[in-house]
Amino acid sequence: MSSEMLPAFIETSNVDKKQGINEDQEESQKPRLGEGCEPISKRQMKKLIKQKQWEEQRELRKQKRKEKRKRKKLERQCQMEPNSDGHDRKRVRRDVVHSTLRLIIDCSFDHLMVLKDIKKLHKQIQRCYAENRRALHPVQFYLTSHGGQLKKNMDENDKGWVNWKDIHIKPEHYSELIKKEDLIYLTSDSPNILKELDESKAYVI
Repeated sequence: MSSEMLPAFIETSNVDKKQGINEDQEESQKPRLGEGCEPISKRQMKKLIKQKQWEEQRELRKQKRKEKRKRKKLERQCQMEPNSDGHDRKRVRRDVVHSTLRLIIDCSFDHLMVLKDIKKLHKQIQRCYAENRRALHPVQFYLTSHGGQLKKNMDENDKGWVNWKDIHIKPEHYSELIKKEDLIYLTSDSPNILKELDESKAYVI
């Protein structure tokens, strides 16, 4: 009885072995995770995401630029009005009221300044001039003792200053132009605190 069942047992064992070998071969043939591609760091992943977002928003940015150009064009058109000759000109603001207050920038110390500070002073003067021109209540703006390094820097970098309007650019010292009793020199070293402005005075910076 036992001798008849033995071949069947051996045959079954051989089948199991063959199945095990086949499964091992199939397992070895399966691609492993991560094989064939390089690992991506978090920084690279963020970069790829940003790049994708940038490309997706390209059309939106293009549309925004187009709308911005249209808006600027419309603003320029609103600032222009035809005159009697049929030509366009900038609209004159009729609500501007000039102040009698005098503001003086004293440039008499430019010989003590280095070129870097001269350039900073030039930029500050440009900004003051531009802001005063746009103001609804502009002051009487003066540059005194204009010469030396400051004038040289302005000649080299801003030749259009000779055409500036609504500004008094003088080579003389402010004491030669304004009465002494009208002068108020502004300085952080003074113990006096300025609480209000007198439009009949000339304030020196």
